[in-house]
Amino acid sequence: MTAFTPFAHAWTRRALMGLALSATVGAALAQTPQAAQLASSFPSRPIKIIVPFAPGGTTDMLARLVGQRLTLSWGQPVVIENKPGAGATLGADLVAKSPGDGYTLLMGAAHHTIAQKVYSKLNYQIDRDFAPITVVAMVPNMVVVNADVPARTIAEFVALAKAQPGKLNYGSAGSGTAHHLIGEMFNLKAGVKLVHVPYKGSAPAVADLLSGQVQLMFDTVSSGLPQVKAGKVRALAVTTAKRSSAMPDVPSLSETVLPGFDVGTWFGLLAPASTPPAIVQKLNAEIVRIIQQPDVRKQMLEAGSEPVGNTTEQMAAQIRSELDSFEAVVKQIKLVVD
Repeated sequence: MTAFTPFAHAWTRRALMGLALSATVGAALAQTPQAAQLASSFPSRPIKIIVPFAPGGTTDMLARLVGQRLTLSWGQPVVIENKPGAGATLGADLVAKSPGDGYTLLMGAAHHTIAQKVYSKLNYQIDRDFAPITVVAMVPNMVVVNADVPARTIAEFVALAKAQPGKLNYGSAGSGTAHHLIGEMFNLKAGVKLVHVPYKGSAPAVADLLSGQVQLMFDTVSSGLPQVKAGKVRALAVTTAKRSSAMPDVPSLSETVLPGFDVGTWFGLLAPASTPPAIVQKLNAEIVRIIQQPDVRKQMLEAGSEPVGNTTEQMAAQIRSELDSFEAVVKQIKLVVD
């Protein structure tokens, strides 16, 4: 089977190898005296990070970790506001329309590059209305089932799903999110018919997974790991070609039932497009410094998140690459959200 890597490790390899900057980008980021003055006084008041999902998921956890460390670094409170809805697009729209002063940021994710290709109407574009700051982490997704599901392996689950087409449900963090796209890719590649049930974040979806309202999730490792460790749900596989360092005994889809399947989710910070480059660069420098701290990296890795901390240019290139990739993927699985 042909490898299917629209937004997983292909971009990670490119980003971490380093990308040459164009003259246009270099000129845009040039430090003028006015820009330097803006950066030197930033931040002078509280910063707000918008999380476009309900509390408790991976996006929320990473935003709170970065926010706590920024508060310690700069002595200004960093407030986390959860604005869930419409597959993470409501929170993104709010930030896109906010003043470009560095005081309102978005904890974005792969969901937002997907949304631009699957939503028939959006009031913003991620590659036009946002200034990338840095990718905070890359997180594998995992196939996790309710404890009452009889399948003990991913092969057994595929057999069960084929025997009961349209009878098993999978929950997601919302229509048009990475969880949703992975679910539809799984349906297509595995030849099954799981029914999609969208929520306003992974935490409420996990709650219904625990109660048996849905049988399966393609949740991020960071979000689902505590329930797996507690024995409340069962992890059958991870969706990236490489196993998760947090769950080394759980096989990948690629090495079991779907050779070549390689999909994960990135999480990163963005500002409104009109934010001065000097402030964007100051945010990047401090957040990358935070991500590189050994205790922060350890905390992320233990939770199933792979720390990144790249440049603004690398994050922008990643977003452009994903938008190009999604056109073909979305058309192939015929995924549209109104």
